Amino acid sequence: MFKVRYSYLPQQFGDPSEILEELRRFVPTGDFTLGKPVSEFERRFSELIGTRYAIGVGSGTDALKLPLKALGIGHGDEVITTANTFIATVGAINEIGARPVFVDCDDTFCMNVDQVEAAITPRTKAIMPVHFTGYMTDMRKLMPVAEKHGLPVVEDACQGILADIEGRRSGTWGIAGGFSLHPLKNLNVWADGGVIVTNDDGMAEKLRLLRNHGLKNRDEIEILGYNSRLDSVQAIVGNWLIKDTHSITARRIENAAYYDAAFQQMPEVRVPPRPAECKRVFHLYIIFAQERDRLFQYCVDKGIEAKIHYPIPLYQQKGLAHFGYKPGDFPVTDRHAREIISFPCDQHLSRDQQDYVIGTVRAFYKGH
Repeated sequence: MFKVRYSYLPQQFGDPSEILEELRRFVPTGDFTLGKPVSEFERRFSELIGTRYAIGVGSGTDALKLPLKALGIGHGDEVITTANTFIATVGAINEIGARPVFVDCDDTFCMNVDQVEAAITPRTKAIMPVHFTGYMTDMRKLMPVAEKHGLPVVEDACQGILADIEGRRSGTWGIAGGFSLHPLKNLNVWADGGVIVTNDDGMAEKLRLLRNHGLKNRDEIEILGYNSRLDSVQAIVGNWLIKDTHSITARRIENAAYYDAAFQQMPEVRVPPRPAECKRVFHLYIIFAQERDRLFQYCVDKGIEAKIHYPIPLYQQKGLAHFGYKPGDFPVTDRHAREIISFPCDQHLSRDQQDYVIGTVRAFYKGH
């Protein structure tokens, strides 16, 4: 049993009685497919993010795939993204037949925007920045590059709900933004789920068709689409939790600041840059650490469920070998794979647990 666990789900849903009561009232309605709970959740989500539209879909991956499909991107096209991301980003691009083209990250863990223009070719049809770990890609620099080359931007905001730059939230800079409701996200449900936000009327209309087989109504098929509807049952869970999204975010930021204050006193540890104009929401709390592998094992042995996001760079994974990248192509991503360690930072973490993490890291370095 870990003294400091990573998953907080048993605490978050330790008393599901309110949700179960909502489900008991809902089941007799039979409103299981794109039901009223979905419409309500979409309305509340669009208000939360500050967009005209929110479209619930089956997963965070689909929340990235469907906007690309709506833009007409497909076989032979390229989409620029970052070399340091979860596989779902690449999976979404691959599912529509396009090729992901990587650029390296920087120490915010997000795309190094200065490298984007050099990656643009005649086949480039979109840019997909990833707001990784709860940081945001520098959209102030990226959008002018995209506009110069006439490229739409679809934001992978799956880990960045309520993150912002100078008050402008993730998901609101490009033509669309995709969010995940996976159980370990900051706003989560009991299974897979996703949401796409946009301010574009045409994009919203096409996304609603694409997520539901291309059906204009029960009897008319407008286009060929997918089966990617946010489940009504999951929308009930989302509606129960969405009111807490701001407080969840605030607590994660507070916990991260507490860690930062302690780790900044340790010369063997480096805290990532914390630009004042950027709001980070800490889906993941990551630091750079000397002797990372030994520290990781020491923490696990002491009962801390630490993680590494990720020990093998995505572009070096076997499943991506056909893209032709080779070790060393993205040196910052490679360095991160060697140096980073993640600690729990969620809203249910206690100060005693954080103190135990801090004390364990300090003891490791004092003993070596």
